[in-house]
Amino acid sequence: MAMTQLTLQHFLAVGSIMFTLGMIGFLCRRNMIIMFLCTELMFQGIAINLIAFGRYHYASKVEAFLASQSFVIFLLVVAAAEAALALGLVVLLYRHKQTLDSQAWQELKG
Repeated sequence: MAMTQLTLQHFLAVGSIMFTLGMIGFLCRRNMIIMFLCTELMFQGIAINLIAFGRYHYASKVEAFLASQSFVIFLLVVAAAEAALALGLVVLLYRHKQTLDSQAWQELKG
């Protein structure tokens, strides 16, 4: 049985699908925790695309490949900081209204 080689298009397809599912989930759901998880899914889709581009376009140039890897690590650090902030905000909002439904917070619109 012959194994096919994974190409750049395979990784870009997976990253794009992850980003699209995250975006659809964020726009369709009302629960703040699910919305938060969908933003994390979008971040991971972007990270997969960045790693794929770095691997396939800069594999011969070590400095450029490491720079793309460093950018992905920076993206994951930002995602972790966003996760901590969002989780704290969700807990604070739940304590105030006793619900995680985003529709309960529409009066905050200015």
